[in-house]
Amino acid sequence: MDALTWESDLPHLRSPVMVCAFRGWNDAAAAASTALTAVANSLDAELLAQVDPEEFFDFQSTRPTISMDEGQTRHVEWPENNVFAVRVPSADRDLVLLDGTEPNLRWRTFSETIATVADALGVEMVITLGALIAEVSHTLPVPITGLASSAELVEELELERSNYEGPTGIVGVVHDLCRRNGIDSASLWAAVPHYVAAVPNPKAALALLRRLEGLTGIAVEASELEEETADYEEQIGRAVSANPEIEELVSRIEAEQVDLLDEEGDLPNADTLAREFQRFLRQRGDQQN
Repeated sequence: MDALTWESDLPHLRSPVMVCAFRGWNDAAAAASTALTAVANSLDAELLAQVDPEEFFDFQSTRPTISMDEGQTRHVEWPENNVFAVRVPSADRDLVLLDGTEPNLRWRTFSETIATVADALGVEMVITLGALIAEVSHTLPVPITGLASSAELVEELELERSNYEGPTGIVGVVHDLCRRNGIDSASLWAAVPHYVAAVPNPKAALALLRRLEGLTGIAVEASELEEETADYEEQIGRAVSANPEIEELVSRIEAEQVDLLDEEGDLPNADTLAREFQRFLRQRGDQQN
């Protein structure tokens, strides 16, 4: 059975860029998926295709949920990977959005399904959004790092290459498939504070969104996300100030980030964040043993 179901005829899109975000391992504090949702809501995305979850999910690990309709009818909501088209007449290009959930199974087949969509729609570049947990402060600008598939694209998009080696998510597999298929690809990652990683981070989502605007040349109306960011900073600030130990931790992290800014003239680079991520994975492994 074909896992991909087209919901409408293939549209004619102008030099489209595919933007992907996956809930789960690649989406610390829901920053990446929140950013993609903001793009879809702002630009009136049109549903194009759906990926059947049956082949790609272990439903004991990623369980479907039950929702109620007017307190009576029960509706099962399955893990989704939906493809949307976004026409942007005011820009030079259109967008294809993949709003997804990281699958549990058959990652190579799943990635090939994404490549099929990209090929059918004439996608010229794939950009993935991700978020990782790092030792950064909520009070400072969100560190955004970018990786690309080729040295030429790195230079063109003013990104940087990372020497990170270690565990990867579906984002890494998608990029590898793009490389093997000759599709340009780039990845944007936001670093979220480890001490508040359990709550959604609209500030990181907004930072990803603004960086995405710079790459695509497509403006996104995000006033709601801006308001959520202001509320987030206020609420986290109150919570931190109420806990002397956390307050001391944040002050130390702030000082280290400021020192890094003074030394390098920029926010932490990809290698720095990769080291933080590796440290986080080691710590999590120790806690589970």
